[in-house]
Amino acid sequence: MSYTVTAPAALAELAAFDGIVDVRSPAEYAEDHIPGAVNWPVLDNEERRIVGTLYAQSPFEARKIGAAMVARNIARHIEEHTEGMPKTWRPLVYCWRGGQRSGAMNWFLGQIGFRARQLAGGYKAYRAEVREALATLPAQLELQVLCGRTGSGKTRLLQALHDEGAQVLDLEALARHRGSVLGALPDAPQPSQKGFETLVWEHLRGLDPARPIFVESESRKIGQLRVPEALHERMRLSTHCIWVSMPEAARIELLLQDYGHFAAAPEGFCAQLDGLVELRGRETVKRWQEQARAGHWAEVFGALIREHYDPGYERSLRGHYPHVDKAQDLTLEDGGEASLRAAARRLL
Repeated sequence: MSYTVTAPAALAELAAFDGIVDVRSPAEYAEDHIPGAVNWPVLDNEERRIVGTLYAQSPFEARKIGAAMVARNIARHIEEHTEGMPKTWRPLVYCWRGGQRSGAMNWFLGQIGFRARQLAGGYKAYRAEVREALATLPAQLELQVLCGRTGSGKTRLLQALHDEGAQVLDLEALARHRGSVLGALPDAPQPSQKGFETLVWEHLRGLDPARPIFVESESRKIGQLRVPEALHERMRLSTHCIWVSMPEAARIELLLQDYGHFAAAPEGFCAQLDGLVELRGRETVKRWQEQARAGHWAEVFGALIREHYDPGYERSLRGHYPHVDKAQDLTLEDGGEASLRAAARRLL
């Protein structure tokens, strides 16, 4: 019986494994990993650096020292993590290339009697499968694109659609960013680019291509992250656009809720506005900053809507989404639950 499994076969039956064990270093794991994987590093960040540096001088010495480190770490993981595991436990084990690190862990687990399987090609083979899927899956999707000005409730409408049973793809939630110059979330850094792509891939795999999927009209980048090219192209060329509108007062109220954290840190808000100087001019930005420092948040968000977000959004949207002129109109009275649920039901 083979104790390795190819990436296509493993990903096709991920749910059949009792666990997924990533034996790479914590830094490698933090950048990206197979969904659901736990990190049992056989070399930690510093140990990996030591072995890698030594390998350039003497591969033999590096292997000798590395083997001792790996053996100690595997022993600790077995003691800490396998207590109570039945003999039938069937984990998928992987490292960077499916080589010595995962091979060592897989061998030890197999010797104990567990039904461990090593991922052939390791994380690199997994990434190749993700890239291939992100290049091909979007062509199968029927996307309904929510368009509309900043603060018009598109994200909340997505959530309401989800609650009503619709399929949604909330890219801003996956990217942990609201998509604007002020869109960074407090205490929630964005994932790495690879990590974001894994989240998108995992979400797309769970969608039924025979049913519509609602998504916002994102630009190519959400914060520092790039939307996968084939997916963005599918969004951009969708013939099913919905123009979401809301009265200005209700939009300002939504922005006050979504960006309320800036009230406790107005200087951070002002620092981010500095990024608009080239586009909107020093005097205009200075006026917005003075309003923020004075606590006049409704005024500053109203000014941002009229002078920055609306002109820039509509110009950009019409340049990237060619079918937006034929969009279905949908008006929300406000961002309240009743209004959102009623709108979601109309769309469905």
